[in-house]
Amino acid sequence: MVSKTILDNGVRIISEYMPHVHSVSIGIWVANGSRHERREHNGVAHFIEHLLFKGTERRTSLDIAREIDSVGGVLNAFTSREYVCYYAKVLDKFLPKTVDLLADIFLHSTFDPEEIEKERKVVLQEISMLEDTPDDFIHDLFHRSFWQGHPLGMSILGSVDSVEGLTRDAILSHKDSKYRSDDIIISVAGNVRHEELLSILEGLFGRIPGGSGRDFCHLPTYEKRVEIVEKDLEQMHICLGTRALPQNHPRRFEVYLINTILGGSMSSRLFQEIRERLGLAYSVYSYVISHTDAGSLVIYAGTAPDKLDDVLDITAAELKRLKSESVSQSELDASREQIKGNMLLSLESTDNRMTKLAKNEIYFGRYMPLAELTDGFDAVTPEGIQSLAREIFDERYLTLALTGRVEGKRCEPSRLIL
Repeated sequence: MVSKTILDNGVRIISEYMPHVHSVSIGIWVANGSRHERREHNGVAHFIEHLLFKGTERRTSLDIAREIDSVGGVLNAFTSREYVCYYAKVLDKFLPKTVDLLADIFLHSTFDPEEIEKERKVVLQEISMLEDTPDDFIHDLFHRSFWQGHPLGMSILGSVDSVEGLTRDAILSHKDSKYRSDDIIISVAGNVRHEELLSILEGLFGRIPGGSGRDFCHLPTYEKRVEIVEKDLEQMHICLGTRALPQNHPRRFEVYLINTILGGSMSSRLFQEIRERLGLAYSVYSYVISHTDAGSLVIYAGTAPDKLDDVLDITAAELKRLKSESVSQSELDASREQIKGNMLLSLESTDNRMTKLAKNEIYFGRYMPLAELTDGFDAVTPEGIQSLAREIFDERYLTLALTGRVEGKRCEPSRLIL
């Protein structure tokens, strides 16, 4: 059973009662991420996410860690391009204590100047770690290039220069302007009734200042690009991507099925051809990222430098094949059942259900029953798959990002021909 209450100040509380479990997952979601930052303050949303665990008026950072450990729970947070989430998962009997902890972190963090400087070093190490991990770095490089000139292209972590330049005043100003009631969703799933939740939450979150801090911007444009970062690596790391669809697009079910068929599983075309049949890569896959107003479909592979051309040629051939040939009904049905099965399995955990509730609210403004999602996938036809593939697999939209020993390789934009 799913229930929703909007507090007088606009904070939304959504819960799903799951009486058969012994845990509760709770997330405080702020619908403002890295795309809503000022460019000179890039990384501030992620920095704030770190700082909220560094101490409040009542608790030190050690107190926070000990308190969640003492109940055997999980406390964490993450930042994306469109939202920040602070979440906990605990046994149901510890929910009131955990809500007090989360609320204290969220509402009463002190942003001590000494803690800011210590955590700045941690974030700078995180940026360095990303740059030293090529199979992570390549995705950041791809998105910076693909969304070039648009706020979606800004790094979630920020850059060394932007993080070093963040003052305490800039950090507090961002939090004050973005953590507004209309953009805050408290999502809860597990063994707790909605009325009990309201009695705990309303007094804590009902006084958050009203309004919204979201900045809406122009739609991105898509251009053919090649982005290369030369590094002395054993492998070439490749990301090739194209435009996809926003979260609420009526044809989103088709793009998720295209992704599953192309590279979203071990039985997918790219995995079977590049890894299983030819042994050209250990890791090869594709994924879809959908935002409020735009999206991308991205293919990743890591391969030996002398196999780059082979991997790119096979990838291009599979994209052309989706445009020129209708997928078989059996392949479509298998991919459809895979997605539906994954959805059902994921909903056995309270944290996944909590996340689903929040994302439904952020992108659709309502709860979407599982039956509505499965019906959407069931309605997809081979003709619909081919039609959408012809639209999105257009060489005018392709971005190729490479890192490794690229010198001498044929990587000019004309290489991307579909």
